[in-house]
Amino acid sequence: MDGANTGSAGEEKLAETALRVAQVTVDDPRPAETLARQLGAGPFAMVCLFASPEADFQALTRDARQVFPGSDVLACTTAGELGRHGYESGQIMAIGFPATLFTAVTCAIDDLDRLDERALIDALIRQRMQLNRDAADKAYEFAFLMVDGLSLCEERLASALASGLGPMPLFGGSSGDGTAFRGTWLSRNGAVRRNAALLAMVRSHCPVRVFSLDNLVPTDVRMVVTRASPDRRVVHEINAEPAAQEYARLLGKDPNQLGSFTFAAHPVVVRVGDSHHVRAIQQMSENSDLVFFSAINEGMVLTLASHQDIAQHLETGLGALADQSAPEHILGCDCLLRRIDAEQVQKGREISDILQRHKVVGFSTYGEQMGGLHVNQTFTGVAIYPPPRR
Repeated sequence: MDGANTGSAGEEKLAETALRVAQVTVDDPRPAETLARQLGAGPFAMVCLFASPEADFQALTRDARQVFPGSDVLACTTAGELGRHGYESGQIMAIGFPATLFTAVTCAIDDLDRLDERALIDALIRQRMQLNRDAADKAYEFAFLMVDGLSLCEERLASALASGLGPMPLFGGSSGDGTAFRGTWLSRNGAVRRNAALLAMVRSHCPVRVFSLDNLVPTDVRMVVTRASPDRRVVHEINAEPAAQEYARLLGKDPNQLGSFTFAAHPVVVRVGDSHHVRAIQQMSENSDLVFFSAINEGMVLTLASHQDIAQHLETGLGALADQSAPEHILGCDCLLRRIDAEQVQKGREISDILQRHKVVGFSTYGEQMGGLHVNQTFTGVAIYPPPRR
């Protein structure tokens, strides 16, 4: 676990907006400098970068360290960006957290496949207590996670983080590589890493509300995972039949036609307590195995899910966040499969308009974290409201 830094400042006049947001295309010759100009004068407790995999990630994060001195800079690659026009691609987003309103403690967690959960929990408890002392005047808090979306370790990590964070609400997203699934990158203060996660513990003068939305409804069609390789999130057999063929049979489809559009349109969910959570299918292998985005085990009962209207559901969910006052911004992690599904049903433009209207910024993910859970096919984030007048 890489060392934690804190960002804070004295009580100068509060900034006009809770967050500062900037955006450039990947072909900008000096993206870090352009983003810094757009964000304006700091200081910032923290700056988050969400970069298309087409960007020169190493150069971007190296230069960002120089143009945001004194700020922790966290960055990851994406499966798409959420920007000024809603769904975006080929962009680099920057979100600045002004130090007049926020205090942040950040850390990098390396070697996720060899995670020492007890050491991580102990370190988080110490850092959270220090943050509480350093930002005792800031009444609101949340934790934000970026994690390698191909690490296969999100479930174990989210569970450990939830134990160490206590009552601090946690949300986050798994970094992406477009739809290539070859490799994702993260960076903290210019140090690029894989098989890693970045965590920010934040306290603020601004009220916040962590949330998660999905538009899925379980059906009566169930199936059982009868053979799997849980360490690789691969299902070999469903109902004692080859996995892809049986999944296709239950859908009434030709197995040769299975692909990302099918997986997005026909997700499967698993019951956890009183709720259902998606176990999204990433791809079909050449031998007809199904590769999942999240944990899968033999004996697990999966249920096919149907969709509520994705645009109407999102509008209702984001509108509910403004039931008393409207957020200034929403920092969001939106599953890649939601984006694929929206575009397949020709709702992409409508979704983009909703995201733009509700001032959503963030990125499309390979999975989302909410509390101690790693989930799929959700829109998860934090609504940040104007600070109370003091």
